[in-house]
Amino acid sequence: MTNNTQFKPVTHCIFDMDGLLLDTEKIYKVIYQNICSMYGQRYESDIQFQVLGRPERTGAEMIIEHYKLPLSANEFQHIYHRLQKELFTDVKLMPGAERLLRHLKAHNIPIALATSSSAESYKLKTVNSLEVFDLFNHQVLGGSDPGVRRGKPCPDIFIVAAERFPEPADPAKCLVFEDAPNGVQAALAAGMQCVMVPDENLPKRLQTDATLVINSLEEFKPELFGLPAFPDKA
Repeated sequence: MTNNTQFKPVTHCIFDMDGLLLDTEKIYKVIYQNICSMYGQRYESDIQFQVLGRPERTGAEMIIEHYKLPLSANEFQHIYHRLQKELFTDVKLMPGAERLLRHLKAHNIPIALATSSSAESYKLKTVNSLEVFDLFNHQVLGGSDPGVRRGKPCPDIFIVAAERFPEPADPAKCLVFEDAPNGVQAALAAGMQCVMVPDENLPKRLQTDATLVINSLEEFKPELFGLPAFPDKA
C-alpha cells in the first residue's frame, strides 16, 4: 500500500528502533498493562496507539491522564524502569532488520538511529545486538538527548539525526523507517519520506499517511528509492 505512486531517490536512511528493528512493543504492552492493572485498569488499544512511539515521559503522562491513575509521572517511571529491567532480558531483532542495515552499510549508504528511548533503555534493549547497532553512523536517543526538544510526532528527532551526519543531510533526501503513526507524522513533518512497517493490529486508518507501507522489512526493495538493490538470491 502506498501514499504515492512515485518515490523520490534518497541518499540517507534513518531508523526508529522499538517495534521496527527490535521486537519490543509487545513487552511494552505487558509493562504498561502491569502498571494499569495495579489500579484495576486494562491497557487497551485506543491509548496504546496514542502512546506508540512517544517519549517515555510523555507516554507515562498520557496513561496517567487517560486512566486517572493516582501516580505522579516520576512514580510511574520508577515502576516502569523496574519492570524494564525484569522483562527486557532477551530482545530479538525484527525480521529483515539486520539484513537491511548490513546491506546499506556495505554500499556506504549513511544510516542513523532515531529512537525516543533514553540512553539507559537503549543499553538495556540492545545488549544482545550491539554488533548490529554499531553499524549506524550515529544514534540519536531522544529520551536523553538535549538536542531533541520535542518528541514524536514533532519532527525534532529526525531533523537532529539528519544534521548529525558527517555531512548534514538534506531532509528531502532522507528516508525514515517507522512502525508508529507518531513516528510517521514526525518524519513527514521533517520533510522526509517514510516507510512504515506497522504492527499487524494497527488499524488501517492509521497507516494512510506513510509514503510506503510494508508488512516486514524483509519486503523492502531499496531500488524503489534509488538505493542499491539486494543481490539476487542464488
